[in-house]
Amino acid sequence: MDCIIIDDEYPARQELKHFIQNYSCIKIVREFQDSISALSYLEKNKPQIIFLDISMPGLDGMSFAKIINNFREKPKIVFITAHKEYAAEAFEIEAFDYILKPYSQDRIINVLNKLQLKESMGYNSEKITLWKGEKMVVLNSSDICYCEADERETIIYTKEDIYKATYSISEFAKKLPKNKFFRTHRSFIVNIDKINEIIPWFNNTYIVKLKELDVEIPVSRKNIKEFRHIMGI
Repeated sequence: MDCIIIDDEYPARQELKHFIQNYSCIKIVREFQDSISALSYLEKNKPQIIFLDISMPGLDGMSFAKIINNFREKPKIVFITAHKEYAAEAFEIEAFDYILKPYSQDRIINVLNKLQLKESMGYNSEKITLWKGEKMVVLNSSDICYCEADERETIIYTKEDIYKATYSISEFAKKLPKNKFFRTHRSFIVNIDKINEIIPWFNNTYIVKLKELDVEIPVSRKNIKEFRHIMGI
């Protein structure tokens, strides 16, 4: 999970980074000393977690969180602040947690463990929740034929419809059962059960055709050895 830290105090950011760096599933991608700069970053990037101070110059953390709360794909917000009076308001906007400064090592570790558990429970699922227009749709992962990278997002194709996930194909791959899906190429994930034809291509690679969709999907040279093993070639 990608995370960003927003706090105008450098020592506070450093202390938090010290704890987070012990968790391989949580990656600090940026840190900010003001929320205005963070908003600009979020226009093109989609971290899953935001560690957020409240009292900051310019746009305060609570006002920032209310803006974020209107996003279709909401990151988990963990407030880290010296102000206990905002706790009720924070949970009204569905903050993941609210930590008071100065915090103990046990307190921050407890939150990081909860984030890690939440992540592990959501991945490799037989059910996938995706946006379709203005509503969320729950799919069986077995209905997915293939997925295609679209810059920082992922397009998901079923026999009947097309969906979009607002995170990268690498992140989406973690949500799929590993024994059913294979990353044939950096831009494609294929449901193995949907493969109908494997056609030899140049440079000893292959093109894959599917049962239910008229599409040709490449297998890259990088993934060819594993693909042959999985398909018994």
